[in-house]
Amino acid sequence: MARSPRFGLNTREAWWEDPPRGRHGGGPDKLRWPVLSIAFTLPFLIPVTKSVLGHGRPTPAVVALLVLVYAYAASYAFFPVVFDRDRPVRFAYCAGMLAMGLAVVAVVGASPFTLLYGTAAAVFLVPPAWVVFLDGGAVLLAAGIMLVAGRFGEDYGDLITVTSVTLAMFFMSSLVRAVRRLEQANEEIATLAVTNERQRVARDLHDLLGHSLTTITVKAGLARRVLESAGDIPRAVEEIREVESLTRSALSDVRATVSEYREVSLSAELVGARAALRAAEIDADLPHAVDNVRPEFQTTFGYVLREAVTNVLRHSGAKQVKVKLGVNWLEVEDDGTATDVVPGNGLRGLTERLAAVGGTVAASARPGGGLLVRAEIPLPEPRGAAPAVRAEAAGGLA
Repeated sequence: MARSPRFGLNTREAWWEDPPRGRHGGGPDKLRWPVLSIAFTLPFLIPVTKSVLGHGRPTPAVVALLVLVYAYAASYAFFPVVFDRDRPVRFAYCAGMLAMGLAVVAVVGASPFTLLYGTAAAVFLVPPAWVVFLDGGAVLLAAGIMLVAGRFGEDYGDLITVTSVTLAMFFMSSLVRAVRRLEQANEEIATLAVTNERQRVARDLHDLLGHSLTTITVKAGLARRVLESAGDIPRAVEEIREVESLTRSALSDVRATVSEYREVSLSAELVGARAALRAAEIDADLPHAVDNVRPEFQTTFGYVLREAVTNVLRHSGAKQVKVKLGVNWLEVEDDGTATDVVPGNGLRGLTERLAAVGGTVAASARPGGGLLVRAEIPLPEPRGAAPAVRAEAAGGLA
């Protein structure tokens, strides 16, 4: 069953999780927002200040009212600072702003439109579920205050406006959160892509350099032994030439692997395996052709053969290696000294390669010592046979 997208408000987590932060934090610019907030709050501050000061000489009560009004406006100015705080701080900030807004509506007698500063802050700072509770509760309390004060009839239009604007900002904030989640998802996808590419290069370089360097080491050792034992300079020179050729080929393959242009050929791997095993003085029983292997499987089996032969040269101590090929399988068997299987990077890399094409690879110890590596890829499902059509000679029946 497909998972529902997690970018909207269609899951429980989306209603209760904290707003996602952007790449460089969240919220408006901390330096420019206080300046912009002055333009937003002046339509509220000017009439309220005139209303408060119009009662005569300043008294402690008047001063307290002015402190409340300007504290409410100042809280809105410091709105971006709270974006980076923990949830309890943001929750307390929103609750405090809404409480001050309700106090301004109740005590000063300001328009309920004043409450919009607090509801707008809550929309962007707390999870959507808490927005519903806080802003919805504040609007209901404001309606109750207006009913008690006997001015609901004249100011209910402003309350409806506050509710509508808050609702619009609620959906706008949901869109912003969805965009941020998409940005985070894209960053995660990019990180996974980089990780997968690193794994691919590491796996290919392991398969390539492990085999090439092992073969070079074996041939260089053979050339040294020829010089030390028989002094056969022409043969030693021939082995050194092959080492040089292998080194150039390995360098070219490394460049191609990094560029993801390198293709492995099963037939070429058989030739290389025969040469490497002969240099290590290991009797090799290898197929002379790969025609019986399905073409789409040959590249994958080439990697398997390369890694298995490299393992034989490095660790097995074998005297004989036998390779068998089938339509959709490959087996590499040696008579070495191994009595159990110790998974390493090579076997893990082969498992990943085979899994990518729906195949499997297994390594098992032989009863008399040595290893048997078998790789197999399932054959594709046969297509439905076409219905038989009865044919008649041209011209029909006489």
